[in-house]
Amino acid sequence: MKGSTYRRCSCRDSKTGKELGTACPRRNSRNHCTYSIRQELPSREDGTRRSFARGGYASLKAAQADLDHVRALLGLAQADDPEGTELIAAMLAEVSSEKAPLPDVEETRRRLNSGQDLIGSLTVAEWLDRWLAGKRIRRSGLNRYETDIRIHLKPRIGGRRLDRLRVSHLSEMFTAIVDANADLVEQNAQRKAAVAELATVPWKGAEHRARRKALKTAIDAMPPIRRVTGPSTRQHIKATLRAALNDAIGQQIITFNPAAHVEIDPARKPKALVWTDERVAKWQQTGEKPSPVMVWTPEQTGAFLDFVATDRLYAMWHLIAFRGLRRGEACGQPWSETNLATHSLTVSAQLVQDGWDVETSEPKTDSGYRVVALDDDTVEVLEHHRKQQNADRAEWATAWVDTGLVFTQADGSWLHPGKVTDLFERLVAASGFPPIRLHDLRHGAATLMLAAGIDVKIVSDTLGHSDTRITRDIYPNPQELHQAGEKPQVARSGQVQRRTLSSCNLAA
Repeated sequence: MKGSTYRRCSCRDSKTGKELGTACPRRNSRNHCTYSIRQELPSREDGTRRSFARGGYASLKAAQADLDHVRALLGLAQADDPEGTELIAAMLAEVSSEKAPLPDVEETRRRLNSGQDLIGSLTVAEWLDRWLAGKRIRRSGLNRYETDIRIHLKPRIGGRRLDRLRVSHLSEMFTAIVDANADLVEQNAQRKAAVAELATVPWKGAEHRARRKALKTAIDAMPPIRRVTGPSTRQHIKATLRAALNDAIGQQIITFNPAAHVEIDPARKPKALVWTDERVAKWQQTGEKPSPVMVWTPEQTGAFLDFVATDRLYAMWHLIAFRGLRRGEACGQPWSETNLATHSLTVSAQLVQDGWDVETSEPKTDSGYRVVALDDDTVEVLEHHRKQQNADRAEWATAWVDTGLVFTQADGSWLHPGKVTDLFERLVAASGFPPIRLHDLRHGAATLMLAAGIDVKIVSDTLGHSDTRITRDIYPNPQELHQAGEKPQVARSGQVQRRTLSSCNLAA
């Protein structure tokens, strides 16, 4: 196609305002005129002509370089690719009319081959939205991705061009998140201090009422209590971005993943600690837990089970305490996968929360699918629970909800995992034992098995861990458990030790 460079004088007649063109007396002077280019483009579908035109070049060399650039872009489309030819021509026509910079040849080639828009620049936010819309995973996983994107990634790097995202940009983002944490801690402390002060101001008296009003006004103006973005959350944000950018590489949108190379503080999972005599005593004095993850001694576990022996969900607490099922796994365990005759159950489903809604789901990982051996004591407990459930079914008659699950509400319907956690916390508080979370009851099962000398591989498989290193990293040294168990802290009956030790015989 025809294309050319030419000199152009932009001087105008002072009277008519028209360009002088070749009549300009200074036209032949060096550096007076500028150079322009014009390149004919493929005609439109209706046959009308179009071209790429641009002027203002200071030298012929600069004009010729841009003309060669335009021709290189035109050459990206093969002769037998009319669609590609039209895309390139439309892009050059728009770039010409908007006087935009010429796009890079190799970037345009990549965009053309990957089916992307040739005009415009895909931002990080636009790609994250597109990526999230294409994910086909369970809702809880989508919600976690969406939270990372909405709260952290889009506000901080969403406006950047995807193909120009760099490691330095991500380093700056995570540094800003850490700095924001310091502000959150200070704001939270100020609000808590104001609330605490408000609680000390008496209600009666004009002066006190004025003070209370002033404090309430100040508290209302303060930001609400917010959680800081800890190391684990920052690692998850990084993982979300890394996954999204890996898919962008797979679609040939970008060639480099900066999220795979940014360095941030590692997330160290807290080590499970045993409630020894000394730790219990300090907790009773200060109310502070030594670690976010605490486990009971065998004696404490058995004594708690004695305390909740009449609770309708006693069998669930027993199963989690000695077999290490997760909360959702226990709530979603069906009778069809529970074989008391062979002393085993198969974990194949779970109930999970999406906000406050509950849905059934498969185990999160392949290692979550597992067969769990049951000891005689646990089988006896589950048999008693089944008899009680059958009695409930008969009492509810036609109103019974037949979910087929081992643990249900009184009418047979699903348990809500969040309500199960709330119930457990109330039972622990009522028992007077040092506090643990429901998930820590599962941790206790691991420490009991390890203390009983069961091989770590069997313990890992029973818990559904994907790697024995996870088991080793989380749980305390069995020697600490033995030392703590030499002097029972809160044993309540002679049955405690029998129950605890017999339930550790799990290798069979």
